[in-house]
Formats: sequence, structure tokens, C-alpha cells
Amino acid sequence: MRIGLLTDGGYPYATGESRLWCDRLVRGLAQHEFDLYALSRSAEQEAQGRVQLPPQVGRVRTAPLWTADEDAGSGHRIPKGLLARMMTGGGPRSYGRRERRLFAAHFTALATSICTAGVTGTADEAGADAAATAAADAQFTAGLYGLAELAREHGGLSAALRSEPAVRVLEAACRAPGTGRAVQAATVPDLLAFVAELDRVLRPLSLDWYDEEGLGAVDLCHAASGGVAALPGLLAKRFFGVPLLVTEHGVQLRAHYLAATGAPLGTPVRALLAAFHGRLASEVYRQADLITPGNAHARRWQERCGADHDKLRTVYPGMEAARFATLGESDGDCGPDTLVWVGRIEPSKDLIALLHAFAGVRRAEPEVRLRIIGAPAPGAEGTTYLAHCRALAAQLFPDEAADAHAVGDNPVTFEDIGGAEVADLADAYAAGGIVVLSSVVEGFPISLVEAMFCGRATVSTDVGAVVEVIGGTGLVVPPRNPRALADACIALLRDPERRARLGAAARARALELFTVEQNLAAFRGIYLELISRSPVRREAEGAPRPFAMPPEARVPVGWTTPPPHTPSWAVEGVCAGVRGTAAGDG
Repeated sequence: MRIGLLTDGGYPYATGESRLWCDRLVRGLAQHEFDLYALSRSAEQEAQGRVQLPPQVGRVRTAPLWTADEDAGSGHRIPKGLLARMMTGGGPRSYGRRERRLFAAHFTALATSICTAGVTGTADEAGADAAATAAADAQFTAGLYGLAELAREHGGLSAALRSEPAVRVLEAACRAPGTGRAVQAATVPDLLAFVAELDRVLRPLSLDWYDEEGLGAVDLCHAASGGVAALPGLLAKRFFGVPLLVTEHGVQLRAHYLAATGAPLGTPVRALLAAFHGRLASEVYRQADLITPGNAHARRWQERCGADHDKLRTVYPGMEAARFATLGESDGDCGPDTLVWVGRIEPSKDLIALLHAFAGVRRAEPEVRLRIIGAPAPGAEGTTYLAHCRALAAQLFPDEAADAHAVGDNPVTFEDIGGAEVADLADAYAAGGIVVLSSVVEGFPISLVEAMFCGRATVSTDVGAVVEVIGGTGLVVPPRNPRALADACIALLRDPERRARLGAAARARALELFTVEQNLAAFRGIYLELISRSPVRREAEGAPRPFAMPPEARVPVGWTTPPPHTPSWAVEGVCAGVRGTAAGDG
């Protein structure tokens, strides 16, 4: 079958989210043909190039979300019709009276639904709130698809969104009774900032992907994340009835909430953006034929955002186990007196709590060492946080020496993967007997799964999907609790047999649940299931057919057409005898 894979800031670019997972999916399901529809997030991402694509990728269509002008990318919708193209030179045009009236109606519905999001009453008004929410959802749906149809037919959506009438409509919606306090406080600069962000987010509505040669030709749309990446899938289902599958390893709405706190935007703008993304997430979950969260933590978020329980099916992200096979199957404990932390160094990993916990471990077990292996997160924040952690480690653990003539040594080391002592990721986990995770915020803990593949005992904080991943094969403590973290580490350091049992159980669990093979098998079945229950699609003329592209259409020469001539043996032999018999019978 033909799959339309929808991505936002990831595959097929060399950097970005879900890049490895998408590549493994496309390569692992080689019996299907994939068309990639990718949204890029920055000029730097496009400049870094794309990964090498396998032969089953039929076409790649990309569009930027970071450009300032509507016609900056080659994938934007131009007006339909010969007259429209002659009048505008083939580019976006200003709306006429009818289009302006349609835009005002659709944008008013969209803005009203956004401004009333999150406004709830008392417990006695629960029924009224449910009805109001349903009405606002209907307004959002009507406004979103109305704008999409307007952009499809006439283009010009970006200019209309940034126009003065749009700002006036948004201002009226913010000032209307029943809106939230933060929204009502929006000033004109706030409104301008919001429509600029809204224009960027709604850029997929203006793309030229929605025709019979684009997304209308695929059998299934598979969005690699929710939010903006799923917008083309929503329109493909709206215009062509293409079934939509949404995979979220980390919930996009949650990621937006976390990122919004540090954004250089005013409170009213953040409130409006949060309301829009909440409405969009609800619409994506309503329209999706199936939703595959990567863990139960993401699944709970999706259910809270309105996803139907019957549409949810947890599929764990697959990870390569072969690279850790040698270490996982070895009998040695490698570093029985060493704790290892592996990951990207940033504030959410709470290395400060880990260092304070290690101080407690050292008081009980003076010979224990801590190796922190990883690079800082990109940007100034990651670099600053690493420097702060180094300073704290130097303060808590002054260089120690065995005697007056020995060189002092700090029990805490900060190392990068790729160095002399830690050549690759497997060597990082081989550096110690216990792997520690101290995060305060976590989605699917990849480093924890890698430690399980390596057969390592683990001590983790109870955040995100940690408990679901560990499943009783490691110790779990509350986050931001250095004493509990230290006590759990001390317990495993003093009990090597328990450490070995937990490590073996962790490896067995990881091999059962988190391999690439189980992930591919799950999606292979899901694809067939969705196609089997999708409605029959009819051509303008001719008989119904169950798929957008029948198998015989891929044969170079039509096998249903008769041969150009009848073989002589058929004429003189069997066929002649048949004709003669028929004549004799007549």
C-alpha cells in the first residue's frame, strides 16, 4: 500500500525529532511505498541536509514553517483557474468581497473557540460547561476547515491572517463576555504577535499537497506526531477520506506547554497559543482513525485531551538491541563501585539532586565513584547548567589524595561519548554497575531502556513513563529527593546478587517490549487493519475499488489487456477444435 508519512521538524532531515524512528519504520516495512510530507522548522535544519532514503520512498515534498512570507516556499497554494492566474501572475492574490466575507466568518468562528477555551464554571454547571465545550469544538472545526477550503481554492491565507480585519476580529473575540482574564488583557502588540504565530502554525493549510496526485493518492496518512504535523492528515481525510493514523511518543500539547514557559511572549499570547494547540489536539484525536501513544504516560495525556479510549493502542518505540548485546550477555559487573548517569545535560535531568544524593552515598560507601557521561543540551542554558554542576561537584567533593605524595582526584567525573575512555554508548553503560536516572521531567526514558538492554540494575525517579518501562526490574524513588535516591543506590551497592538479578530481569523485559522488531510488527498489523476497515473509494467513472492505487496500476504493461495477436497453436489446435465442436453441436 502507499503510505503518506507526515513529519514536523524531523525525517527526512538529518536532525530533528523522531528521525531514527521514522527511518527504521520506512526501512523495516519495505513491502509498502512511502511518500514523505515534511515540515521544516528552521533554515539551519534544511542546511544540514537529509538522510539517505531507501528505495521504497516514492516522493518527498517539503515546506518550511519558519519563513516570513506566504510564497517563500515552493509548496504553497496558488489560485486555481486560468483567469485567477492571469490576474495575479500565478501567485497569491488579495481577496475579493466574497472571499473577505468568507474569511471573516471562518476566522471569527476560529477566534471565538480559541478565546473561550479553558473557561469553566462551578461543579453545578458541569452540564452547561460540557455543552459549551462541544459548541466551541464545533466552532473550531468549522473555522479550521473553512479556512482550509478558502486557502485551497483561492490562496492568500497568510496575508489575510496578518491583515487589520483579522486583528479586529481577534480583538472582538478576546473582549467578548465569557473569555478568560489573561485573554481579555491582550493588547494590540499581543494580538499582532499571536496572529504572526498563528500564520506560521496554519501554514500547512496553504500548501499544494491536497490533490489527486498528492495526499489524495495515498492509502493511509501516518502522522509521526500530533499537532501541526497532523494538519495535512486532517485535510486529506476531509477532502479525500484518507484514513489517519497518529503516533505520539511524546504528546505535542504537553511539549508546547513546557516550551511556552520560557518563550519570550506575553502572558496573553501564551494563553491564546495554548488554547489553540489544545483545540487542535482535540480535533486531531477526534478525527484520527487510530492513535498509537508510545507509552501509558502519553496515553493519559491524550485521554485527558479528548482522545477516545477505543482509538488508543500503545506501541512502544523500537530501539536497536544488537549494539548492546555483547555487554548485556556478559557475566561481569564491570564497575561494581561506580554509579553511571548517561544522557543530555540540562536542568530537567536534575543533576544537582544527583550530586547531593551522591554526597550521601559517599558518606556510607567512601570508595564509590560517579561518572556523568553526556553533552550539554544545545544553547546557552545547557552550557551554563553544566558549568554549575561542575562547580557544585568541586565544592561537594574536593580533590582527594591517598597520601601526601599522591595527586588529588575527584570522585565525580564529567565525560563525553567518543573520548578515549568512553568510545561509544555501550562503553558508557559498561563504565559502572548501577545506572542512575534523576530527572524531574521525562517522557519515554530512552537511556533507561538502553541500560536495561545492557543488563544493568537501575535507580530512577518516578517521572513520566519510568515505572511503566522498569516494570519492577529496578528501584524507583520520588523526584527531588536526594536522600531517597542515595538510600536506593546504597542498597544496590551493598547487594551484588540483587543487582545481578535486577539486571538480568531488566534485559529480558527490554528484549520483550522495546525492540525494533516488535515495533515494526505492530505497525505492520495496524496498517492492514486500518486499510481493511476504510470505506471503498470510488472513481468518477468505473467500478469501486478498495485502495487509492490498485495493484495492477503498478504493472508496466496492463496485464488485463488482451495479447496483440492470437498464437498460431491456439488457432490451429485447441481453439480450432473448440470452434469445430461448437459448430457441429449447432
